[in-house]
Amino acid sequence: MVKNFIVIIAGALLLISSSARAQRSNKIRIDVPLDSIRLSDPFIMADQKTNSYYMTGTGGMLWKSKNLKLWDGPYNVAQVDTSSWMGPKPMIWAAEIHEYKGRYYYFATFTNRNIKIDNYKGNTVERRACHILVSNKPDGPFVPMKDSLYLPANKSTLDATLWIDKDNKPYMIYCHEWLQNWNGTVEKIALKPDLSGTTGEGKVLFRASDSPWSREKDEQGLERPNRVTDGPYLFRTLTGRLGMIWTSWVYSVYTQGVAYSKSGTLDGPWIQEKLPITPPDYGHGMLFKTLAGKTLMAIHSHKSVNGRYIRVPHLFEVDLTGNQIKVGNSYQP
Repeated sequence: MVKNFIVIIAGALLLISSSARAQRSNKIRIDVPLDSIRLSDPFIMADQKTNSYYMTGTGGMLWKSKNLKLWDGPYNVAQVDTSSWMGPKPMIWAAEIHEYKGRYYYFATFTNRNIKIDNYKGNTVERRACHILVSNKPDGPFVPMKDSLYLPANKSTLDATLWIDKDNKPYMIYCHEWLQNWNGTVEKIALKPDLSGTTGEGKVLFRASDSPWSREKDEQGLERPNRVTDGPYLFRTLTGRLGMIWTSWVYSVYTQGVAYSKSGTLDGPWIQEKLPITPPDYGHGMLFKTLAGKTLMAIHSHKSVNGRYIRVPHLFEVDLTGNQIKVGNSYQP
């Protein structure tokens, strides 16, 4: 099973690397249909000020649209400090754009493959960490803030997102990668009021092994929960219930499930639903409201073709009016 995971990760890295190279070499394209875009971990922000949608994800590029159907891009919007730990050409995963107190914040995972921070169970762990950039505009450019580190340098973290909890304080929610702890986690850490850094230490919210739906087989062929935590995103239903969608695997099938906080705050405890909430081979979703106020889920499909991942953004209708999330039909803008 470990060998299979390494193959999966190697394939993903190949996809991300080749996609990034292709995007840098391509000219900006106009009126591209959503299902013609190849993008992992899509994140869409609807911006009322500019009456536009902004989509980002893995690869560090940005797409723009007025109607969700046709997109212009990709634009290069992330500017990093090349003298920092990231190096001159960091890989960028799972980028998100959040508006907060009048500014726009770019949450992303940056990887410097030239720096090794650990070797765990035979796995070489590269320098990978969640970080935040900032801009006064939704389409950037996004530049570094004060702190060069948000999370410990010796900890491999990914897929950060923003959440304002009931204490009205901002938090970064992120994953501690399974390759370094063999049981991936979703964690929280408090952010400074201007999001320029973190305060205190991270706290585990739940572990991959808490999931009743994710599955894998160990080296002896025995079943166990999958070890991967990926793509956390938080929401509240209209009844006020706090939920979190996140992604793992059911054997070789990429799958998204949901957990709910019993206390209604980040501290949980987090209770995992028994069954996934999206079709097989869809994952790393997020929720947003259209400019007209309709709630949608942006998510990517996952397909392996000749050893390469093909990931395409999709939209699904979502119902949050009850006490739990209900994912509906595919949405065609």
